[in-house]
Amino acid sequence: MALGAKWAGVETIVAVEAHRSVHATYSRNHPDATVIHGRVEDLDSLPFAGAHAEVVLFGGPPCQGFSTSNQRTRNLANEKNWLFKSFISHVARIRPKWVVFENVKGILETEKGLFAREIENDLRGLGYDVVAGLLNAIDFGVPQARTRFFLLARREGQAPALPVGKATPITVADAIDDLPVLQNGASVDRLPYRCVAKSEYARSMRRGLKVTQGHLVTNNAPHIVERYATIPQGGNWRDIPEAMMSTYEDRTRCHTGIYRRLDREAPSVVIGNFRKNMLVHPTQDRGLSVREAARLQSFPDDYEFTGTIGLQQQQVGNAVPPLLAKAVFETVTRAA
Repeated sequence: MALGAKWAGVETIVAVEAHRSVHATYSRNHPDATVIHGRVEDLDSLPFAGAHAEVVLFGGPPCQGFSTSNQRTRNLANEKNWLFKSFISHVARIRPKWVVFENVKGILETEKGLFAREIENDLRGLGYDVVAGLLNAIDFGVPQARTRFFLLARREGQAPALPVGKATPITVADAIDDLPVLQNGASVDRLPYRCVAKSEYARSMRRGLKVTQGHLVTNNAPHIVERYATIPQGGNWRDIPEAMMSTYEDRTRCHTGIYRRLDREAPSVVIGNFRKNMLVHPTQDRGLSVREAARLQSFPDDYEFTGTIGLQQQQVGNAVPPLLAKAVFETVTRAA
């Protein structure tokens, strides 16, 4: 969100991040921001000076409890589902002119939309005009079908409508074809590009670099790599011969996103936990690299991730696509 905000002309002054590796990544890529290592709910105030009337407070409280893949704690009893109250408490203290809130679309379905209504009602109670809805990243130049809930609130004025995206869909090939050929378990972090950028999207991501970071690939067991070889582009676990899935007690209970091989000629499916889901490269029998997933999220190649490969994968998968965030923040800067 912060990178998209920056592209729209909104500079991050203060950020709060509890996870050590994410804090390090944020600090590296936003060197001018004060990045607090801690939890939002533990802070009584945020240390910044300036005219509060011009402040945009934005964030995305934990979404796991609202996800459709998490039915066990998708309810009122999950304490993390109430962490938006800490976000609202800072809105009440700072009284920013603008509030931007993001979450998964499941927030509209959990407890029949109670949490989304609570957030809207809390903000209206503080004097904000609120608009909210779903946006699909594919409509804003991101090579990925990813729908997210956004809420935009304005104090002392009517909130503008959320943006309407009309971008031509960008394919997986457009996004990653110029990146290096890699093997299962690739561990060399920095590599040169495979070839010249063949699409405008790839050129925009390269930022003039000759070498880029993030070419790390999960080292899958040989039997998993053998499964990859049986999956056509656009296919998933259903294409794997039953005899090769004997390690699954009941293969029919697999999620449709498991063992999904991306289609070169279409936008990507959701980049979530791509290691756990075992998303497969469209033409190479391996999982996605960190950089490939970052490209599919619209992170430029000069954005560097820190931590172990697993933590880097998690950071990429959890992120709001920067180009989608940019469109939302442009709505703010145009109306400001």
